[in-house]
Amino acid sequence: MDLGLKGKAARITGAGSQIGFGKAIALTLAKDGCDIIVNDIDLKGAQQTAAEVEALGRKAMAIKADVTKSAEVQDMVKAVLERFGKIDILVNNAGACTPPKPFLEMTEAEWDKDININLRGVLNCSKAVLPHMIERKYGKIVSITSGAGINGGFNTAVYAAAKAGVIAFTMAIAKEVAPSGINANCVSPGPAITGFARNAPPGMLERFAKTVSIGRLTEPQDIANTVAFLASDVSADIVGQTIIVTGNVSA
Repeated sequence: MDLGLKGKAARITGAGSQIGFGKAIALTLAKDGCDIIVNDIDLKGAQQTAAEVEALGRKAMAIKADVTKSAEVQDMVKAVLERFGKIDILVNNAGACTPPKPFLEMTEAEWDKDININLRGVLNCSKAVLPHMIERKYGKIVSITSGAGINGGFNTAVYAAAKAGVIAFTMAIAKEVAPSGINANCVSPGPAITGFARNAPPGMLERFAKTVSIGRLTEPQDIANTVAFLASDVSADIVGQTIIVTGNVSA
């Protein structure tokens, strides 16, 4: 199926990691014909992802910006518009989780880290691109959330709260901007083979895999495929939804 993405400009946050969702999303959208803006606080990683996009024959731009800082995000959007003239697609992928621990043992600094990157980053990036999208009466915003934001997460209370906030924000903002031709939706991955897996205790991933209906953990490509669908006009009737991609019969 042709998703009709050729010539679209897509900005993906947190796409510098070479084993995360962001890179897989960037390359998948590039293969479908998008030009890609790769954003990360790790400029070297962003440049590596951008180089792979260019190797696929698409235009790419690597840009360093901290999504938790609104001024940096606004400057980034300005730079992107100066080069590409438009932003058709925003993928809010940047995220992180402080080391799991009981809520009562968390510091306020850890609260701030979980909330700022997972929720405030989505708010900053969405606010920066929406005026442009509303003016053009077109846009797709896809935010990566988490099963923790739906079901809670053991020893990740603030991270779960932030991801739940992304879901609620998406539902609310979708109602505001849908009349302007903008779709906002979420993708909720299950336990996945990404950078987060590096911090998992020995044997945990194997135990998780045994609980998944299809018998394996979610892979970055699974998420990238879903994002590409939501970023396309094929999904024009999907508004304010959270698509659960876990390999399970139920979330």
